Amino acid sequence: MAKGRKNGLYSGISDELSALMRTGWADTERHDLEPDEQAPYAAARRAALSARFPGERLVIPSGNLKTRSNDDSYPFRAYTGYVHMTGDQARDGALVLEPRADGGHDAYCYQLPRDSRDNDEFWTGATAELWMGRRRSLAESEVVLGLPCRDVRTAADDLAFSSAPTRIVRGIDPSLEAAVATEEERDVELEEALSDLRLVKDAWEIGEMRKAVDSTVRGFTDVIGELSTAIATSERWIEGTFFRRARLEGNALGYGSICAAGEHATIMHWTDNDGPVRPGDLLLLDAGVETHTLYTADVTRTLPISGTFTPLQRKVYDAVYEAQEAGMAAVKPGAAYRDFHEASQRHLAARLVEWGFIEGPAERAYELGLQRRFTMAGTGHMLGLDVHDCAQARNEEYVDGVLEPGMVLTVEPGLYFQPDDLTVPEEWRGIGVRIEDDLLVTADGHENLSAGLPRTSDEVEEWMARLAG
Repeated sequence: MAKGRKNGLYSGISDELSALMRTGWADTERHDLEPDEQAPYAAARRAALSARFPGERLVIPSGNLKTRSNDDSYPFRAYTGYVHMTGDQARDGALVLEPRADGGHDAYCYQLPRDSRDNDEFWTGATAELWMGRRRSLAESEVVLGLPCRDVRTAADDLAFSSAPTRIVRGIDPSLEAAVATEEERDVELEEALSDLRLVKDAWEIGEMRKAVDSTVRGFTDVIGELSTAIATSERWIEGTFFRRARLEGNALGYGSICAAGEHATIMHWTDNDGPVRPGDLLLLDAGVETHTLYTADVTRTLPISGTFTPLQRKVYDAVYEAQEAGMAAVKPGAAYRDFHEASQRHLAARLVEWGFIEGPAERAYELGLQRRFTMAGTGHMLGLDVHDCAQARNEEYVDGVLEPGMVLTVEPGLYFQPDDLTVPEEWRGIGVRIEDDLLVTADGHENLSAGLPRTSDEVEEWMARLAG
């Protein structure tokens, strides 16, 4: 039984209540389940991982609940590598690849089984099924995942006894990590491999990315339709409007929405979202819906709150749009990953030299990185199960690698003139513009998955006028 609250209203459980609670429950075992549509793709991903580590046991935990405060937990989100290799999102689980003597691996999944109705565990404690909802049985999980499943409560003891060299993803499940003897450097290589294997999306994943982006487009449209209420309240209304779409059509947000109006648009990761929304200012909205399978979009549009850009706002916006066009043109198979970043940054460096904000010539300014005072970040990143997907991939496979069909990435140049930056004229201060789209690398170039949202300044104004009217 889980530890009760110090100030709980009940001091204990009578024998009679315990007996009452254990009787009269229907058999809810599901016999109508079918394998998840992702199951064969996850099997192929496990085969690719197996080929990288012959003769070694691999342990990939899903993770545990994390305390938000006192006895309140954060919503659980399984470790990305575990989700990718299994299609499962359950807490307190682990995928194990056990090496076979004849080569390859046997894969099985540790899961937290259903609570027994033969004792009080199913209705007492903060994580009991009657409190948190029904879990799948081990037999049900085996059907859905296409994997043998075992009781995770025996995992630590099971994993402690093996002659095979073992690797585990660290920092996910302390109890499983403590049960195995591994070397940190070799464990890092496992995490790198899991990131490497997400760089190129399979056909099923690309379908999920389309769903995420399409829902995100609808979320942006919702925001435009409710801008008048946001003006009367705050950035919080924008945040809530997009969140409603994310929860309606997906699992949640892929990351904390950036609903940055006015000078907040110059803050790269503004997520307080508590400022005023004023006509005449710009709204930088950076948000993405996460699908039920945890794939996320990541899109940004910068919008004139009044519906029309001022001449200066348009000047900055058009420069960012042109930089994005230059970057997107560089996204194609065989191109270096860095090409789109360099194309966008060179364009912005030239504009900043032209405007007199950094010393030229433009090529020198770019080589010295002087534009970064106003561009702040890189021009994009991989996208998928994480908003910054494949973050542990090897540099030679990612930033120093080459684009391949099936990769999904963002192109998101921006210009940010801080409100206290005395190196620019006063009228420029507090202007922040970013335009971000999600691109799929194809056999002959790229597809802009988020093309359903207007990008040019004229298109944005027409779009806003149409939705307002």
